[in-house]
Amino acid sequence: MKVLFQTERITCREFVQGDLQSFADYRALPEVARYQGWSEYRYQDAVSLFEEMQKVPFATVGHWFQLAIVTKSSIGTSGASTPSQLLGDLAVHFIDENQIEIGFTFAPDFQGQGFASEAVLGLLTYLFTVLKPHRVIATTDTENVPSWLLLERVGFRREAHFIENVFFKGAWGSEFQYAMLASEWRPVVG
Repeated sequence: MKVLFQTERITCREFVQGDLQSFADYRALPEVARYQGWSEYRYQDAVSLFEEMQKVPFATVGHWFQLAIVTKSSIGTSGASTPSQLLGDLAVHFIDENQIEIGFTFAPDFQGQGFASEAVLGLLTYLFTVLKPHRVIATTDTENVPSWLLLERVGFRREAHFIENVFFKGAWGSEFQYAMLASEWRPVVG
C-alpha cells in the first residue's frame, strides 16, 4: 500500500481491500450520489473499481485513480493504537502528461470538518511538487455549492460556466469548470 501524502490529520494512500465496504457504504447514500455519475453503488462496484486500478500503475495517462483518505493512526496515552478510518476519497484523472483532473467524495459524517479541504490541498501539494503537471482542473455541478466553494477556497480559478451542457439523471444540468496552473500554485504555509 503506497502512501502519497500526509497532512496534520489525514493520510492519503492507495485503496486496500479492507476499505471497500466503507467506500461502497458512503457512495450508496443518496446525498453522496446526488452529483455523481451513479445512482446506486454496491460492494461489487467497489471491488470492480479496485480490481481495475490494480491493472495499471498510478499516474498512467488516460486513467482515473481513486485514493483513500483516512484518519492518521495514533497512539493513545494507554499505548493502544487507534486504527485509521476511511473519511472519503480523491479521484485523479491523468488526462495527458501536462494536465490532471481531480475530484473528491466524502462520507456525510466527515463533511463540514475541513477534511476535504485538507485532502485537496495535500493532493495539490503532491501533484505540483512531485508529478509537476502544468495544469490541474476540476468540474462540478453548479448546484453543488459546497464543492465549488471548496475549490475556490483552496485557490482554484473558475474558468467556465457550462449551461445545460450535460443530460444527467433525467434532466439537463449545468457545470462549473475550475483550473489551477502550476505557476498559480501557492502552497499553504502554516
